[in-house]
Amino acid sequence: MKALVTGGGGFLGGAIVKQLLEKHWSVKTIQRGDYPHLREWGVETYRGDLVDKKHVLEATKDCDVVFHVAAKAGVWGSYQDYYRANVIATENILAACKELDIAYLVYTSTPSVVFDGHDEIGIDEDTNYPEQFFNAYQETKAKAEELVLTANTENLKTVALRPHLIWGPDDPHLVPRVIQRASAGKLKLVGNGQNKIDSCYIDNAALAHVLAAEELMKEAKCSGKAYFISNDEPLAIADLLNRILACANISPIDKSVPSDIAYAIGACLETAYKILRIKNEPIMTRFVAKQLSTAHWFDISAAKKDFAFYPKITIEQGMQRLKQSLKK
Repeated sequence: MKALVTGGGGFLGGAIVKQLLEKHWSVKTIQRGDYPHLREWGVETYRGDLVDKKHVLEATKDCDVVFHVAAKAGVWGSYQDYYRANVIATENILAACKELDIAYLVYTSTPSVVFDGHDEIGIDEDTNYPEQFFNAYQETKAKAEELVLTANTENLKTVALRPHLIWGPDDPHLVPRVIQRASAGKLKLVGNGQNKIDSCYIDNAALAHVLAAEELMKEAKCSGKAYFISNDEPLAIADLLNRILACANISPIDKSVPSDIAYAIGACLETAYKILRIKNEPIMTRFVAKQLSTAHWFDISAAKKDFAFYPKITIEQGMQRLKQSLKK
């Protein structure tokens, strides 16, 4: 099999590439940056922008399956930028799949597409999109997910995966941000820190993508559907963050701010940043305040049933690997 991984130079994209290579697949990637290590792995790399349909068509030639991982993440920025990166890029991927008769598409979505600001306690995929989104990331990822799922046909089988809070060695997002803020004495819990959240070790997140693709090629029980993906080990957010800090030999968090105050600060900062046209991300937003103070854990029984996704690496095992990586 030959696969295209969009964003193959990224954290999740790179992990998917590794697992495909271990299965002796032929792999191509497309990303805007240059990643020499991918070529060292024997990957055919294409440097391009997914918003440019010509680049997408060139990269997807001769592929059997596409893993569309690339996206614009974050909680701040213009709607137009998010729309281009998340919606138009996905439209181009779908158009290329149809034009080139590519039969399978695995799309990386996010649980954020259903977040409405309230606790998510063991929710499943029957949960609807919210009536109103907090930010452009949420809204454009939901639009892209809908595009992918409605594009599902006998000729193009599609699936959307929603991994939650991916972490592990070489994580360029969560882990360094937590460590940096804690080291500077600026890391605070929002609320009491006992709200339970799911997370997903990087290898497990990648595994879910590979298993879903393989199922699309078999009975396709997952085609046309979205799935929550996690380690299936919800922890209090304080516990998860403190475990990450322990891997870097940093003391536990000892500061907190009430959730309603954090939300008010976020609302004020959003207004001020918009009026002043500040492009940098505010230290707090309404979305972040709600994310940090509410529960987010999911029923992943559908993924277990439909494509046999069972996390292979426990949180404890993942933390041991993270600790070893931070010593290097």
